[in-house]
Amino acid sequence: MRLLLNWILSGLAVWIVSRVVPGIYVSGPIAALVAALAIGFVNATIGLVLKILTFPLTLLTLGLFWFVINALMLKFASALVPGFQVHGFIAAFVGAIVLSLVNMLLKWMVYPVRENRY
Repeated sequence: MRLLLNWILSGLAVWIVSRVVPGIYVSGPIAALVAALAIGFVNATIGLVLKILTFPLTLLTLGLFWFVINALMLKFASALVPGFQVHGFIAAFVGAIVLSLVNMLLKWMVYPVRENRY
């Protein structure tokens, strides 16, 4: 149930980002859900490999290079999903940052904060 809710929240985040960031377009709610699925799959596979391979560069840039990797993964996911388009690297870069923030905000609003009990 939690996995399904995470998927729906990610799809909603993709839809919100398409309305906020110029250069990112989603044709409808189904395309947003499929795009969220593709973004998650791309980040879990190719993104993970790229993050491991570019870890020294990420350390050198104090973590800023991960934004570039996330932008590339968003651009790659747009190539896989019909109805989800990212036009240009700047749109992908800004879209990746906004997508992370919107996704974090939506999950913060839906899931209650758990207290650590020791």
